[in-house]
Amino acid sequence: MRPSPNPPRVRIVGAGMAGLSAAVELARAGVLATVVDGAAQAGGRCRSYHDPQLGRTIDNGNHLVLSGNKAVHRYLDTIGASDRLSGPKHADFAFAHITTGARWSVRINDGPVPWWICRDGRRVPGTTVRDYLRLAGLSGGRVDQVVADRVDPHGPVWDKLIDPVLLAALNTASATGSARLTSRVIRETLGRGGRAMRPQIAEPTLAAAFVDPALAWLAGKGTTVSLGTRLRALQTDGDRVVALDFGRGLETVAPDETIILAVPPWVAADLLPDLIVPNDFRAIVNAHFAIQPPTGVQTMVGVLGGTAEWIFAFPDRISITVSAADHLVDRDRAELARAFWADIVAVHGGPAEMPAWQIVKEKRATFAATPEQDARRPETRTQWRNLFLAGDWTQTGLPATIEGAIRSGEAAARLARTAMLG
Repeated sequence: MRPSPNPPRVRIVGAGMAGLSAAVELARAGVLATVVDGAAQAGGRCRSYHDPQLGRTIDNGNHLVLSGNKAVHRYLDTIGASDRLSGPKHADFAFAHITTGARWSVRINDGPVPWWICRDGRRVPGTTVRDYLRLAGLSGGRVDQVVADRVDPHGPVWDKLIDPVLLAALNTASATGSARLTSRVIRETLGRGGRAMRPQIAEPTLAAAFVDPALAWLAGKGTTVSLGTRLRALQTDGDRVVALDFGRGLETVAPDETIILAVPPWVAADLLPDLIVPNDFRAIVNAHFAIQPPTGVQTMVGVLGGTAEWIFAFPDRISITVSAADHLVDRDRAELARAFWADIVAVHGGPAEMPAWQIVKEKRATFAATPEQDARRPETRTQWRNLFLAGDWTQTGLPATIEGAIRSGEAAARLARTAMLG
């Protein structure tokens, strides 16, 4: 076993959003950290790349955040990227039904008193205030309850607003999703009014908003990020991690060094065989089409009655996202592209001939946001006093979202600092 030269005070394994947010939080406090990741680029699932088939830089998926995501905005403010999110000035959500041709918009008022449910033109067409009051059960729930235990998952408000939004937030069939996680999402967003519900998209790409500015900011603070370096094993002794193996032999962990493990749950379970982690996952399917959207179309449209769920219009492309997409993930890519393009034409118009396209499938995009899987999420603190966990799959109280990933990194960084002081 050989000692690491000039060991950092904190070593972060994983350069996804959880690892980067941990590094940013530590750097803000003046703590020296080193970040390592086995991938060729930082960002984890929050990544962008140049696609030669499209001739464009695309994101692996359309990661939506909301204006009420406090950790997201705190992170972006710190790294100087607060201007990299775009979206409507108010919480307006447009929808289109492929089969019926119906279109509507839900326009949530800015303040916390939800008077929008009393106004035609703001609420789902054909609904009454009573329809919304029946959904009050979404604001609570035991850890063992699913959403269907709290509310009736039927009716126009559910079908045309709640179900599409919850499906995107949970990446799990809404009715079978965790009532506890759903309640937390509702309280932090819709429960605070439209100011917390404005949908926001990274501009021009995920990497340009969340990753590249963070890497530049961290470099300026003396934090190093090493890519293509995979942690193969770690060694423990008593209540400490004492060595790490990056394929070059065991490296000693200094007595005052702490480790933040910010890797996917299946990787963490391989490194720590006794660790209980989520083991049931849901897919997300995304599609990108190399075409400029028609002038004046909405940036984001929820789709009912089609194959797509959300259509996003970027300046140089139109993208599709389908959550809980296990029913699509094994379908032929060209078949999917044709189905998605038909939905786009139905909603936005466009040529019958399909432009260049790309399908991106994430088979294990997130853990299933069910009570059973939520119960398997570990805490940030572990049985080893110098090892902490980070990731949207840890016990953040939220589903697997960018907001949850960033919060997990912040929590791990705070515990790492406390351990150093102790």
